[in-house]
Amino acid sequence: MDQQMKLERESISLLSKALERLEVGFDLPEMNQSFDTNKMEEVILRTAEKMQNNYPYFHPLFAGQMLKPPHPIAKAAYMLAMWINPNNHAMDGSKASSPMEKEVVTDLARMFGWNKHLGHLTSGGTMANLEALWIAGNIHPDKIIVASDQAHYTHERISEVLKLPFEKIASDPQGRLGLEALEEKLKRGNVGTVVCTMGTTGLGAVDPLAEVLELKKKYKFRIHADAAYGGYFRIVDNLESDTILKYKLLEEVDSLVIDPHKQGLQPYGCGCVLFQDPGVAKYYIHDSPYTYFTSDELHLGEISLECSRAGASAVGLWATHQLLPPVPDGQFSKDLKKSRSAAVEFYKKLLSSDDFLPIVAPETDIVAWTLKGSSTSEMSKKAQAFFKKAEENHLYLSLYKYPTSKFDEVDFNIDTDYLVCLRSSLMKPEHDDWLDIIWDRLQKSL
Repeated sequence: MDQQMKLERESISLLSKALERLEVGFDLPEMNQSFDTNKMEEVILRTAEKMQNNYPYFHPLFAGQMLKPPHPIAKAAYMLAMWINPNNHAMDGSKASSPMEKEVVTDLARMFGWNKHLGHLTSGGTMANLEALWIAGNIHPDKIIVASDQAHYTHERISEVLKLPFEKIASDPQGRLGLEALEEKLKRGNVGTVVCTMGTTGLGAVDPLAEVLELKKKYKFRIHADAAYGGYFRIVDNLESDTILKYKLLEEVDSLVIDPHKQGLQPYGCGCVLFQDPGVAKYYIHDSPYTYFTSDELHLGEISLECSRAGASAVGLWATHQLLPPVPDGQFSKDLKKSRSAAVEFYKKLLSSDDFLPIVAPETDIVAWTLKGSSTSEMSKKAQAFFKKAEENHLYLSLYKYPTSKFDEVDFNIDTDYLVCLRSSLMKPEHDDWLDIIWDRLQKSL
């Protein structure tokens, strides 16, 4: 904790220096502004006290939900940008930050092997997926969108908002898109887009993209890859070989989303939507009576459904890419590999335990597991009680409902539709070093 706070204080001192340099660039008459700093101090200290009512999301002992702390450089750059408060809708309000956004979006496209693309940052994965499905609906207006029953619930909700027909495909026991069930849908001839989830938020499972690409040759549909959580795993090499291949094949999909605010060390909200065909820009064409005049360059609002967007998100991501480029064998990639290693080692510990039972082998850095018992109802109750006991020991986990219909041969009675199990997102590189401490607190929580 002390080290974390020390790092934050050091980044604030860097921010102070950066502000001085920023001000040099504006040769303007001084403004007469006065603020009640005493009152401001009172309010900000009360705000700090209010914020104590949080889980320690930044700490390795928070091993539950997908909450990865932003890098200090991202926070400092974001705050620096807030002194200008750019709006990345049009160049009028983002002369510096719009070019920075275009640069980082190109970085992300290259990470997936795309030399040409159309894309932009969004407020998050939900908006990014909405734009991708909106384009899909424009290209195939009379066809359905399908996704795994383990895909993020946002796809079904977005399809409803867009008035697009949507159907779920049964997943396999590992939480991946079921190929037989998918082909049965495809045979009907009315599927326009298949959503492949490249890292589900429940289990971290990666859909079988190679096989879906083969089906595309036969049935002619679009593939949209929801890589919001798992997209950055394309640049690590300590996954299973078939998973590495799936990520490599992302260069062949039609559209994808990735969220830098998940694995990319950014504050909320920072998502990104990418299209491999720049020609889809024709669906975005619109005019504005008072923007798009100050530059002949492309205004990001011209290729976005969102209007006002925080330019600070682009500035934070740009600074992070300068320090930690998203490339194979870089420091960013090495840290992501540590998260994967933590998940693998944690899974091995669970396998050898007399008390715990892993649900499936982790494909990325999420592990689902439970306590052993005679029935799924008993195990669900144990998991929920353990969740509370672990929190008392300052170990923070999450819960997940696994469909019991996915179980094959098990040595316990299945008497519920779902097994409420425990779930750990080991997405901080520090988790690799803290596994023994985490395991010790698990034992104390039994």
